Amino acid sequence: MSDDLVVLALTAATIGVVHTLLGPDHYVPFLVLARARGWGLRRTLGVTALCGVGHVSGSVLLGVAGISLGWAATSVAWFESARGEAAGWLLLGFGVAYTAWGLRQAVRGRPHSHWHAHGDGEVHAHAHTHHGEHAHVHADKSVSPTAWALFVVFVLGPCEPLVPLLMIPASRSSWWGVATVTAVFAAATLTTMLAATWLGTIGFEALGLGRIGRYGHALAGLALVACGVTLRLGF
Repeated sequence: MSDDLVVLALTAATIGVVHTLLGPDHYVPFLVLARARGWGLRRTLGVTALCGVGHVSGSVLLGVAGISLGWAATSVAWFESARGEAAGWLLLGFGVAYTAWGLRQAVRGRPHSHWHAHGDGEVHAHAHTHHGEHAHVHADKSVSPTAWALFVVFVLGPCEPLVPLLMIPASRSSWWGVATVTAVFAAATLTTMLAATWLGTIGFEALGLGRIGRYGHALAGLALVACGVTLRLGF
């Protein structure tokens, strides 16, 4: 491996880590949805990995297609920007919809009382919720629609720094260099996403923050909205 490629690989690794840590949309959605939906650590990391692979793969395919078709870096960057716009709107819309659903669940799960009169004249109140024992989301082993919705958002969400990095070895007709940069950037991004999600989950557990109550889904939705806004604003 040439010295130039070593430097480029180290740059790709550094950018992959920093890009992921500075983008809360890379890990916050998994943390808040895991808390709201009662996902275990293994399931949470599995969904994170699935979305991370989709996130990197989308930009890799676009970059390779651009190189193969001889597109200029500016053309690929424009397409990446358009994908970022779409991903931001999708995440924002998903967050709004999930917030509305969460508020509806919270209202339906609100305890209330009914008064009952007995034949002997005794009158008492009986408190309950309409959800009863089904007010919570049951965990299952399948990949939920929520996880697939996140996957679609992440596939559309661009890895902006990756394409310019790919163009450097591509300009020298080095497919080995393109493959090396791709592998290093992907490994750094996925590892950082998983590490941030794992540390966040451990932190929640250490603070005693398990499921976050009746408004958990609504709060998770608001967090998704915030991530969508930051993605739209390019933070």
